[in-house]
Amino acid sequence: MARKRPRLARVLGGRDLYSIAYGEVASSIYFALGIVAARALGLTPSVLVVVGALFLVVALSYAEAISSSPEGGGAANFVGRAFGDVAGFVVGWVLMLDYLIVIALTTLFVPHYLGAAFNLSTIRRPPYDTLIGVGLVAALALMRLAFRPSLYRFGIGLAVLDLATQVVLIGLGLALLFSRHGLASGVHFGSVPSWGSLAFALPLAMLAFTGIETVANLAQESRKPDELPRNLFAAIGSVIGVYVLIAVVGLSAFPVVNGRTALGDEWRRAPLMGIVSALAQHMPSILASALRVFVGLSGVAILLLAATTAISGFARLARSLGEHRMLPEPFGRLYHRTLVSPQALVMVVLVAGGLLIATEPLHHSGLQGQATFLASLFSFGVLIAFSAVQLAVIRRRYSAPNVFRSYRVPFSIRVFGGELPLPALLGAVLTSFVFVLTMLTHPAARYGGPLWLILGLAIFGLVRHQRGTGLLEQVPASGEQELPEEGFATILVPMKMGDIGEEMMATAVRIAQERSASVIALNVIEVPLAQSLDAPLEPEERRAAETLAEARALAEENDVPMRGYTVRTRSIGAAVVEQARQVKADLIVIGSGARHSRVFSPTVEYVLRKAPCEVMIVSFPENAFEGLPEAEPAPEEKGPSASL
Repeated sequence: MARKRPRLARVLGGRDLYSIAYGEVASSIYFALGIVAARALGLTPSVLVVVGALFLVVALSYAEAISSSPEGGGAANFVGRAFGDVAGFVVGWVLMLDYLIVIALTTLFVPHYLGAAFNLSTIRRPPYDTLIGVGLVAALALMRLAFRPSLYRFGIGLAVLDLATQVVLIGLGLALLFSRHGLASGVHFGSVPSWGSLAFALPLAMLAFTGIETVANLAQESRKPDELPRNLFAAIGSVIGVYVLIAVVGLSAFPVVNGRTALGDEWRRAPLMGIVSALAQHMPSILASALRVFVGLSGVAILLLAATTAISGFARLARSLGEHRMLPEPFGRLYHRTLVSPQALVMVVLVAGGLLIATEPLHHSGLQGQATFLASLFSFGVLIAFSAVQLAVIRRRYSAPNVFRSYRVPFSIRVFGGELPLPALLGAVLTSFVFVLTMLTHPAARYGGPLWLILGLAIFGLVRHQRGTGLLEQVPASGEQELPEEGFATILVPMKMGDIGEEMMATAVRIAQERSASVIALNVIEVPLAQSLDAPLEPEERRAAETLAEARALAEENDVPMRGYTVRTRSIGAAVVEQARQVKADLIVIGSGARHSRVFSPTVEYVLRKAPCEVMIVSFPENAFEGLPEAEPAPEEKGPSASL
């Protein structure tokens, strides 16, 4: 029983999640290290430790948010549930900007790694690096529109390559370059670096830990969403250790001299290639050349993958905002072949490419250059999102205390009749402090961030007005019903032939997976009055058995417990209600096709009136399945196995 409508499948296992999480977060070292070192100088490892610890605290709240709301949209979705659609949109909109900045930075740095690998100095000079970056943005967007790549398979392989590259550099660097004296000699607290430079560097270091939002969005594609927090923590712990050691090696290779380091100056756009150039002086030329090509091509591959996953993450977030009537409706529709909105890809090309072109003149402006400007603007969005997620976790602990959470932020205390998670409170205070620091020290964040936010709020208001929705109205995703916050154990699905039946089962499996529930598939055979209830109905029994077998296969594929059985009845609605009472169902998922004379069929209306539990209707218009593969036709609404 395939899922016919465009949707994201749950295909990721535990090792997949760890590899993707590591690759997503660790890829930023290729473009963040030089930007941070330009300001933090000899204290770069310490700054990365401090920001890494803060990032780990934030990840605790992200983990609880993921486990209690495992669906697309990430932080925007969770904050919207806690504080309303306006807050959710603000978080989503600034994160969209961060995705675009990551896309711009990764593509901008590609020619620098490629040029360093093959001694192609021309492509590393402006404006050629910017033009190549813009071309890569357009090419990646077009590829994403034309194909639905198996990014996870590539992501897992490149995460291994990423780790191998970093381990090689750390091992060789510690053996050939490490100098404790060189590290210490470049640090003079308050002067090198100055307190102002440190204050400037802390927000920039947030760029070194990108990727958590993309990982949060993987909850919708995880076979077991409750495993995501554990894999996320493991990946972040690994990344922090690797970052600090890489920074130590880099500063050993390029110690601070006269308040500057070549790691953040000459090699700012290819810091790992700078480390390779320092290692080359201690190696035979053939090995040095091989290492240069290996690290350069690894950097190109990992940066391109990071840009591609950022494009997919942007599209998922845009889809979520479109479904909740926060962006124009086309953003919420998926192109059925590649599961992406073409409008989102157009926005990627226009805005990410536009950012590269608009900031190119800053290339020669010293430490306030193009990459630093984009990193400053990135910190505006990410700090708003981090603070909002932690406040949302606190809010939901009080407003929805009974919602199922497979992971909870530890160290909670009872305050005002609810549980207050202390790490979330501490993280919210610290990220808010760094946000204030950002607004005071970074002109790009102080001016560019609010302008982006004003533009987004104007779009939000216009979309809500055009679609007849109140500004403060809470809008569930298109085609979904808001379910009760309390957990439930049993979902009853009255089966139906054809596409609608498949969607009913797919919806029930998804909900069961998110709520750790089980599914009962009920196949109802309506027996005409002219026949006895035990009359031979072999074709109907055979179709019922086939339908239940397909339903069972879908449940097993998604690790959802399921029972299935067939009953005979004179009235389908009465049978569904009676079975719901017998199995003590907490939710009934029932399907409804397009109708012209009334809203729902008599069966659905009967179940709505008589059901002893919540009822969710999976309803589709006439053209819901146009352009999709044909399914077995549903029987006529008369005789045995009548339609619901």
